[in-house]
Amino acid sequence: MNPTTNNSISYAVNTQISVEQFIDVLTRSTLAERRLVEDLECIRGMLEHSNLLVCAWDDQRLIGVARSVTDFHYACYLSDLAVDEAYQRRGIGRRLIEETRKQLGPRCKIRLIAAPGAGEFYERIGFERSSRCWELE
Repeated sequence: MNPTTNNSISYAVNTQISVEQFIDVLTRSTLAERRLVEDLECIRGMLEHSNLLVCAWDDQRLIGVARSVTDFHYACYLSDLAVDEAYQRRGIGRRLIEETRKQLGPRCKIRLIAAPGAGEFYERIGFERSSRCWELE
C-alpha cells in the first residue's frame, strides 16, 4: 500500500519490515525492555503472524510501529505501539492508531495492554481502562 504523508513523516500499512528494523525501533522506543528482542525466532514470528502492521517512516528510517492481530470486524489486539523516543510527542503514536483504525470495520474495538507509564497517553486519546483483562502465562 502506498504511504500517506504527514509533514516529513509517512505512514504505510502492511509494508514488510525486517527483524532488525523491528528490533531497532523497539529499542529506540524503550519497548525492547519488555520484549524478547534477543530471541530472533520470537521476533520473526511476531512479525510473520501479526496481520496488521502500520509503520511510520522518516525518509527510509523506521520511526514507529503499530503491530496488531485482528479479525478486522470484532476485535483488534494492538500488541505493540512503539515510537522512537526522538520522535515522541509529535502525534505519531496517535496517527499510528488512527491508521490502524482505518483498516478495521466500524464495530471493531482495539484492545491493548499498556506499557508502564503509558496509561495517561491512552486515556488522553480516548481509550477507556478495562478491569476485565485476564492473562494466562
